[in-house]
Amino acid sequence: MITVHHLENSRSQRVLWLLEELGEPYEVVRYERDPKTMLAPETLKAVHPLGKSPVITDDGDGARVTVAETGAIIEYLTQSAGGRLGAPMADQPESPASREALRRYRFFLHYAEGSLMPPLLIKLVLGKIPLIGKQAQARIQPMIDVHLDYVESELASRAWFAGDEFSAADVIMSFPLEAAAERAGLEETRPATAAWLERIHARPAYRAALASGGPYAYA
Repeated sequence: MITVHHLENSRSQRVLWLLEELGEPYEVVRYERDPKTMLAPETLKAVHPLGKSPVITDDGDGARVTVAETGAIIEYLTQSAGGRLGAPMADQPESPASREALRRYRFFLHYAEGSLMPPLLIKLVLGKIPLIGKQAQARIQPMIDVHLDYVESELASRAWFAGDEFSAADVIMSFPLEAAAERAGLEETRPATAAWLERIHARPAYRAALASGGPYAYA
């Protein structure tokens, strides 16, 4: 059984969503943020030394496996599910189309946290600093806009990030783009990305994950 150690209003919502999409059974252990610092509680360190969320534990084979980091968790879960929602066309004959879909899948699996999320996080932190923070926010926004324009150009040509079918690449891209819609002006001039957000929010598995996970500010 998979146990998701789930922190409210956090990246771990994506793990619940992926499990719902895969139809895999799981349990949720919920953690609340410190109301003053908004950080994860110290009790998460008993699960993984970093004390961060998301993290899962899997007791399915008798020996407990602990997996942290969203990308690593996504790869673990899709592989455990026989490749479902994982790398597209992995079981198809080698072709230019399959190679391109696989390249896009791998790119967005790393891009979400490696490139897109950091400037959004910086903007959030700067917003909590009086006066000078708001001035600095204005300087970080053009960096965010480069990313959001890039994402818009990608989604303008296809329905989902890796190709014509929904995949785990869409799951991992959800958190930064929901954050961008909340505080970085994503929906103002980017209709393809706004439409993508509407599509994921309408998915039954997404709604089921919200019911399972509890408070999530970006839903």
